[in-house]
Amino acid sequence: MESLREALEKLKLASTDSTTDSTESSLDCLLSALIQNKFMRSPCVEAGLIPPLVQLLNSTDQEVLLQTGRALGNICYDSHEGRNAVHLAGGAQIVSEHIKSLSQNTDPEKERLLAVFCGMLMNYSNDNDTLQAQLITLGVIPTLVKLLGIHSHNTALTEMCLIAFGNLAELESSKEQFASTNIADELVHLFQKQTEHEKKEMIFEVLAPLAENDVIKLQLVEAGLVECLLEVVAQTVDGEREEDIAQLKTASDLMVLLLLGDESMQKLFEGGKGSVFQRVLSWVPSHNHQLQLAGALAIANFARNDGNCIHMVDTGIVQKLLELLERHVEEGNVTVQHAALSALRNLAIPVVNKSKMLCAGVADVVLKFLQSEMPPVQFKLLGTLRMLIDTQAQAAEQLGTNGKLVERLVEWCEAKDHAGVMGESNRLLSALIRHSKSKEVVRTVIKKGGVKHLVTMATSEHMIMQNEALVALGLIAALDLVAAEKDFVGANLVSVLHKLLSDERSAPEIKYNSMILICAVMGSEPLHKEVQSLAIIDVVSKLRSHENKTVSHQASLTEQRLTAQS
Repeated sequence: MESLREALEKLKLASTDSTTDSTESSLDCLLSALIQNKFMRSPCVEAGLIPPLVQLLNSTDQEVLLQTGRALGNICYDSHEGRNAVHLAGGAQIVSEHIKSLSQNTDPEKERLLAVFCGMLMNYSNDNDTLQAQLITLGVIPTLVKLLGIHSHNTALTEMCLIAFGNLAELESSKEQFASTNIADELVHLFQKQTEHEKKEMIFEVLAPLAENDVIKLQLVEAGLVECLLEVVAQTVDGEREEDIAQLKTASDLMVLLLLGDESMQKLFEGGKGSVFQRVLSWVPSHNHQLQLAGALAIANFARNDGNCIHMVDTGIVQKLLELLERHVEEGNVTVQHAALSALRNLAIPVVNKSKMLCAGVADVVLKFLQSEMPPVQFKLLGTLRMLIDTQAQAAEQLGTNGKLVERLVEWCEAKDHAGVMGESNRLLSALIRHSKSKEVVRTVIKKGGVKHLVTMATSEHMIMQNEALVALGLIAALDLVAAEKDFVGANLVSVLHKLLSDERSAPEIKYNSMILICAVMGSEPLHKEVQSLAIIDVVSKLRSHENKTVSHQASLTEQRLTAQS
């Protein structure tokens, strides 16, 4: 401790007028103390050591700069106080200027210094958004990208650059600056040269956050990253070592991430004829769960526009997905089930695909997952069925009269812990009625206790769900009011309609459909009495002057009906 105190005093002097030799010995002493005892960082800050150390960064002596960089890097390591002190003393600015001026120099000694300075900045900014943002503002990113290109032969320096990129790439504000450099080319070039698993993993750790940016996605695709990833997959797919399994997962996950960008996805799709697209399709029937998952997710990502969806359905991709799902019905892999259902849901969006997919037996296979207890699978199952029956009356009737399905939907309508499942169940229940317009479907829904859920759905905060519920309730009233009467009364339907009509925030279509429904329930004596007791006619009367002509016209018709039946 005594020797450290002496070193501190010497360093304070050294920053002004001491000799190089004494400065170096003081730095050696300090470094030795810091390496031996991590608890020395705070005393160094408290003793006021950081400003004189930062001053030493202005030295012209290579060894002094090297030792100072190491000492500052050590003080910043895992120490908030150390980083803050270096920040206040302006250390980051000086170091980033050094890196900039030395970036072209390939002399081994200068490369050693560059590696130390990069390491210091890495420790300085690690897990600290504010300091990372400062480095971005200082323009460190373009400099480090240049370093990667010029010094790719230097392993230590390359690693330091990669770790620094990993720190900075997590920050959203860095992506724009990365996109303005040739980072994609440099990383892909570096990746192609690697043979060791650890080195590839380091590059993957930088690629993953960068690939979240759509501009960089496209740059990576154009730089040839996809070919590298496909090669990794081919090399590791049959591997049993942990590192093979890890690389296969990372490479296939990254491939899926690249397909999330519209431009990068379309470039790889190449009208459905792209070699990459074909290779990814071959993953679906694979024996490897990770590849099955990535293949299904890739199809879901390719299926983001109607043209792609239509092409894929016409070329038999649905059958591949159904075969995959069949393999995972009994105690299957939940992530694979979820991914395959996601792909089918997306493919079912274009109208021309619906009947083709229904003929291929998609609904039958999807129904096999009705007993799943996994909310993500339930959610996708519901979404897929809802997409399939949209405008498909026959399919809606077939599914709507399936007692087991409707029973499960009613059960899921009460899944309060899973809002997504609850919402989708309500929407599918409504869709079965709306698209089939079938008395048998209505009776099945009434029998299984679905009416009260549709009444609750009419009070949803989402207008589209309110509207879907009101239209379905209107069809129930029109097709079998007698059978639904008891449930309508029990669910306080008339009271809900009164609130919707009275609420100024209700959209015009909500008011319109509420009035249609009131007219439809007037044939029921108990509901008729409720309409009278709640003085709904007064609310309707006011709506005759509504600014929306459709609403005001329907209000006049509804008022006439209510007056005639009063």
